[in-house]
Amino acid sequence: MKQLHWIINVFKKIQLRRKITLKDIARELEVSISTVSKALKNSEEIGRDTKEKVQAFAKLYNYKPNNIAVSLKNKHTKNIGVVVPDIVHYFFTTVFRGIEKYANSKGYNVIACISDGSFHKEVISMEMLANGSIDGFIMALSSETQLKGDYNHLKEVTNQGIPLVLFDSITEEVQCDKVVINDEQVAFQAVEKMIKSGKKRIALFSSGSFYTVNKNRENGYRKALINNGLGVDENLILELPHDENMDSIDSFLEANKIDAILAVNEIMAIHAMSIVRKMGLRIPEDISFIGFTNGLLSQYAVPRLTSIAQHGDRMGEVAAEMLIDRVETEYDEEQVEVFRTEVIDAAIIERESTIN
Repeated sequence: MKQLHWIINVFKKIQLRRKITLKDIARELEVSISTVSKALKNSEEIGRDTKEKVQAFAKLYNYKPNNIAVSLKNKHTKNIGVVVPDIVHYFFTTVFRGIEKYANSKGYNVIACISDGSFHKEVISMEMLANGSIDGFIMALSSETQLKGDYNHLKEVTNQGIPLVLFDSITEEVQCDKVVINDEQVAFQAVEKMIKSGKKRIALFSSGSFYTVNKNRENGYRKALINNGLGVDENLILELPHDENMDSIDSFLEANKIDAILAVNEIMAIHAMSIVRKMGLRIPEDISFIGFTNGLLSQYAVPRLTSIAQHGDRMGEVAAEMLIDRVETEYDEEQVEVFRTEVIDAAIIERESTIN
């Protein structure tokens, strides 16, 4: 009875969790994770009172061993789930190609799902694949997920012991491995290049600062202007939430006197270039352009677009390597996992849309 009363008191003091782990039990009972693990296995190394306390607590909170993690240790599906916002953008195509190349070389297959920028589709895709179909996830977050700031579906996956690697569009709220490029630094370099060529009224075309990549690129844009004594004119920052809605670019260019544009993707840059040419302005003499993503559009535009190469192939290879390393590393629930973020250096590919 005394043991039961103690458990009831603990129950009243803490909030009931949706899923409890060995670490949670150890913290609440003020014992080591190893002690909890051994007590649940009825080990003779643990005293009777401690075993009864741990087992009663685990039963009360409906603790269940991480069966998914155990299965990952003992058996692999040899499948990787990849979830991306879209496959139209050249960047995501190259990332997928890099993932598949490395995964195939290690004997893994790749299952791809497109979230189409939708939080709901992203969640459904992960739920569908997390039923034992795959060994782990590689994904870039959808725009709606970042806008909502809701990452519970990602945390549930990692809590189940399924490895996750985020790339490009990431969040620091989820503990997992990540792959990004040096967005802030390369945006700084791009703007500084324009300044050194004599440009002073430099605009930024963004698809929303709630994107982690866009926020970092904006930070680089701002720092370059400030460091070179130009200051930031907020009127020269244009946010276009959806790439297909380009109507506001026309009015922006008519209303603002600018001599250079940094765009967070090549679609925005090339659309603006076509408008500028219709206005009778010269590229790059009157207005220079630099756009992120060194895709086919950039290479065949007239004039050809100076681009920031994000090295999607390399990013995909690194993400796949990180994930497969996680999958093939023996799972130990007592082990403290250390996650890392790999930063890939982007490069500016100079073409005719800027003054060399």
